[in-house]
Amino acid sequence: MNQSKDRKTLLILCMAAAMAALVALGSWIKIEIPSILGTSRFHLGNVMCALSGLLLGPWWGALAAGMGSALYDLLLDPTRFAEFPITFVTKSVYGLAAGAVFFKVFKGKSNYVNEAIASAAAAASYIAVYLVKCFFYNGLLIKGLTPGGAWLGVLEKVPSSLFNGVVAVIFAPILGVALHKALKAAHLETAVG
Repeated sequence: MNQSKDRKTLLILCMAAAMAALVALGSWIKIEIPSILGTSRFHLGNVMCALSGLLLGPWWGALAAGMGSALYDLLLDPTRFAEFPITFVTKSVYGLAAGAVFFKVFKGKSNYVNEAIASAAAAASYIAVYLVKCFFYNGLLIKGLTPGGAWLGVLEKVPSSLFNGVVAVIFAPILGVALHKALKAAHLETAVG
């Protein structure tokens, strides 16, 4: 029995590490657009953050999404180094929300609709947290903008945030359904969630 628990723990750790690496890589694949608060980015990191929650559940999914995004800030984009603790927290919301909705509401029943709804809830949660962060941290604190200027900066972030969220809602469930089938075929589905 203890060997089975150790195997499950090792498997979930390996999957979380792999997802963190995929989150970092997905964040690195980007198109940057200049804005008054720095840059807006279209990237694939949110797809991987949602997928982390769908595959690993709320807590491990949050850890993988947060760690992968923080690693991106630390290692792959030196201009974002100072934000890595904030990124860890905000991106953890993505994995947490996706995993909580998928495993608590839908009981881990894998199909495109369930995973899309979980991804949409995660995207909405993250976008709200991210835009609040852009207003207070980037706008008021870092840039020293007036509240009106900070709101304009937030408005600039809305299109790319929505686009990234929609991309995650479309593609994370496709990957999630395929990977859930693969985990089930390998008799590994009980090790996650």
